[in-house]
Amino acid sequence: MTTILANNRPDAEKLKAFENDLNKIREETMAKVGEKDAKYIRKIIRIQRCSEIAGRIALVLGFYNALFWVSGVVLLALSKILDNMEIGHNIMHGQYDWMNDPHINSRKFDWDIWGDGESWKRYHNHEHHTYTNIIGKDRDYGYGLLRLSDDIAWRPKNRFQFITYTLLSSFFQFGIAYHEVAGERIFAGKKKETSTLPITREELKQSFFGKIKKQVFKEYLFFPLLAALISWPLFFAVFVGNMIAEFIRNWWTSSVIFCGHFTEDAQTFDQAECENESRGEWYYRQILGSSNFVGSRAFHILTGHLSCQIEHHLYPDVPAHHYVDMAEEVKAVCKKYDIPYNTGSFLQQYITVVKRIIKYSFPTKQETEGMTVS
Repeated sequence: MTTILANNRPDAEKLKAFENDLNKIREETMAKVGEKDAKYIRKIIRIQRCSEIAGRIALVLGFYNALFWVSGVVLLALSKILDNMEIGHNIMHGQYDWMNDPHINSRKFDWDIWGDGESWKRYHNHEHHTYTNIIGKDRDYGYGLLRLSDDIAWRPKNRFQFITYTLLSSFFQFGIAYHEVAGERIFAGKKKETSTLPITREELKQSFFGKIKKQVFKEYLFFPLLAALISWPLFFAVFVGNMIAEFIRNWWTSSVIFCGHFTEDAQTFDQAECENESRGEWYYRQILGSSNFVGSRAFHILTGHLSCQIEHHLYPDVPAHHYVDMAEEVKAVCKKYDIPYNTGSFLQQYITVVKRIIKYSFPTKQETEGMTVS
């Protein structure tokens, strides 16, 4: 249910002090950003590339030993997770633009996924991060497929939304690719009069199909056919291995993102109450609408540091590997101003996500009574 912000947030004086404290955390962190951060992201990119090369070689060697094939799947899945999460997501947020690297920057980088990077930046970087969890403004909330709040009217299709969720998670890269296209309704023939896209719908179609064709060709034709030059059965071994690696990446990415946005305690907001927000009010909404989960440093890297989703929503352009340290400071500020800070283990948060999906699969009592009357 939508939060009534005015009834819960600190008064104007405390809210300004809260804003200043959070601004100070950002300023102090950005003052530390430099060569160490550049070395870090380049190291992660090297690990990702080595994992991909080793994984593709191991898949071919799997023809001789099944353990090689399993190792190949794991290494390829690892490379795809690193590419999407710690590398692609963070670079395309502009976290490393200060390096002035011709390749490691938000203008040029595109990730190893079906979703076109430019499309993702248009709807995610601006829309989602500006209007986080505002019903009717944030299209990332439920991705237009899932009812996760009673502020959204129940429809019969919601009965099956747990199945929808499992399909979305299995093919999450397609969901990301299709998200902007679906929002513009260009395939359904319904013109969206309020479109503000900087490109035409025809260009959007071309980028959508072009990226998918490129990715499908690489994973399910080029590498399998290359392996088939050694032995024809290797075509199927590599084809299936690539598919499983992508399913692993899709499920991991989906689970991380859902645990950062759709836990039981993550709140939603009404458009009217969020108009003309101050920076402090915006910070306050970001914290109430986000969730963290704890883990080791390696775990945080595999999540792209979206395990610190609260800090990511507060500081999307700060190099993400600083989030773990920033989280302790943000948590202390929240405690100072008596503001909820939603965190827990990954399993705990995931269980609440599933509960939320199931809970809103059913109509409210009022909606049920309305259906009975009609």
